[in-house]
Amino acid sequence: MSLSFFFTHFASALLLPPLSLLLAALTGVFVVRRHPRIGRALLMASLALLWLFCTPYLAGRALHLLESSAKVVDTQAQPADAIVLLSAGTYFGAPEYGSDTLNEYGLVRARYAAKLQRETGKPILVSGGKPAGKDISDAQRMKLVLEHEFGVPVRWTEDLSGNTLEQARFSYRILRDAGITRIYLVTHAWHMARSAMAFRSPGFEVIPAPTAFTTQYESNRLAFLPQAGALGDSWIFMHELIGILWYWLQT
Repeated sequence: MSLSFFFTHFASALLLPPLSLLLAALTGVFVVRRHPRIGRALLMASLALLWLFCTPYLAGRALHLLESSAKVVDTQAQPADAIVLLSAGTYFGAPEYGSDTLNEYGLVRARYAAKLQRETGKPILVSGGKPAGKDISDAQRMKLVLEHEFGVPVRWTEDLSGNTLEQARFSYRILRDAGITRIYLVTHAWHMARSAMAFRSPGFEVIPAPTAFTTQYESNRLAFLPQAGALGDSWIFMHELIGILWYWLQT
């Protein structure tokens, strides 16, 4: 595992729930005797926010905000010259497959990229390096699944990147040499706003091709009760929001 990967994820853990809220609550416990109002305010605010972040209703609405500009791509009206598929991590030591393979996020993205390739016939570039120090890159693993399980070819492999900004820069170098700058960008709908910003930065003309939209059968009173899965969705929302703000400050 690289130091940059470790420190990036360590900083994320400090900034994002639940650790950030637990640290705020712990701070409230330590200061409540000397500064009762401040201590109680920290405790109450952190616990209230933790409850809210754990509710499916709030988490779902938050992800919908990220996905508000993401639309299903119309390949007839919006032609492109290549498909860029972003990796999403690894299912380590998968016992049923006998080795590492794509995690559930990567598998969903690969499935949609395969569908686009069959519809359009456009070549695929897979992007993702070895941020966790694995034996092969996320992109190489994505290529194996696309070709051997989905039966679609992969023309280019970008396997040096460690984050979304690097995926954009390194992918641009590869496709620019092939005379391609107009792309379908495939990733999760909640990831699209940040990814599109990153890929437009080096010079791509991005046609978003999002997948895995946040949907729900129905809302009921249980949606206001804390659930572990909702906390994960809130983590995604905060992670993407901080990333978008960071990209905006750099431009």
